[in-house]
Amino acid sequence: MRAFISYSHQDSAALDRLHVHLANLQREGRIETWYDREILAGDVLDDEINQELEVADLFLLMVSPDFIASNYCVENEMRFALQRHDAGEVRVVPIIVEPCDWAAMPQLRQLKAIPKDGVPISEWANANTAYLDVVQEIRRIVDAVEIETPELAGDEFVPTAPQHGIPRYRVQRDFDEIDRGEYRDAAFATIKDYFQRAISEIDAVDGLRGRFVDRGANSFGGTVVNRGRQHGTAHITVHCRNAGFALGDIYYSFNENAGDNTANGGFNVSSDEYEQFLVVTMAMFGNAPERLNFEQAAEYLWNQFIEQAGITHA
Repeated sequence: MRAFISYSHQDSAALDRLHVHLANLQREGRIETWYDREILAGDVLDDEINQELEVADLFLLMVSPDFIASNYCVENEMRFALQRHDAGEVRVVPIIVEPCDWAAMPQLRQLKAIPKDGVPISEWANANTAYLDVVQEIRRIVDAVEIETPELAGDEFVPTAPQHGIPRYRVQRDFDEIDRGEYRDAAFATIKDYFQRAISEIDAVDGLRGRFVDRGANSFGGTVVNRGRQHGTAHITVHCRNAGFALGDIYYSFNENAGDNTANGGFNVSSDEYEQFLVVTMAMFGNAPERLNFEQAAEYLWNQFIEQAGITHA
């Protein structure tokens, strides 16, 4: 995965420290970072930066007062990154370096910021703990992307454009319980992140309110309120459990703070000879898709959830 790091030069020390903590992922060959120090003398700055903006798989925004004050960071790099994010081409992750007014920026407020709860790195008692939290989140993203494989159209293999000159192939394999558990955990993490970002977006819309509740590593909840409707409140609780659990690998209840022994529906991890995917269990609302990837499962569940409050996704 190729990561573009957008930062203010005033935060060079924080950039250096981030690279120290990314060393393991880089050594494993699982992430490659680029930032403007990589530009060689004599290169055309805008051309080089624009090229990297086009090919990046992940954007890391090192957010600080100096970052926000930089028109180039915000109006060029961040704006282009968010355009690709909205198109579903990349993931954009704000890393809050110093206290600043980032939450007042709608384009940043809708994203999950790291480290945990968007607490600036500079305010952690031990900055290394904050950077560890950042790197663990990045590793989780890399894990999720590596598990995903190209989509199928029926039984036909549809080749995708190669990234960085490396072609993609489909290879038959057997999936064991470790593969299944890793896929389940990565799927749950993606669904959780989707709901957190979407609820934050809902909460910024006039007439709507949203609340996300993180209940730990294996559970989260959410509430949305449509003030324009008499019964415009919807709740959800989502759990993730070990393989073989009767209610599903990932299951949900349309109740607030629902226990882990009840469900209105769920997803199970399944596979064919090429890839793993999610299948819907206990479908409540008509026909369900036969197979879903992480993002499709998150969107499927989100749409069911908000429909109960009289809201539909445009």
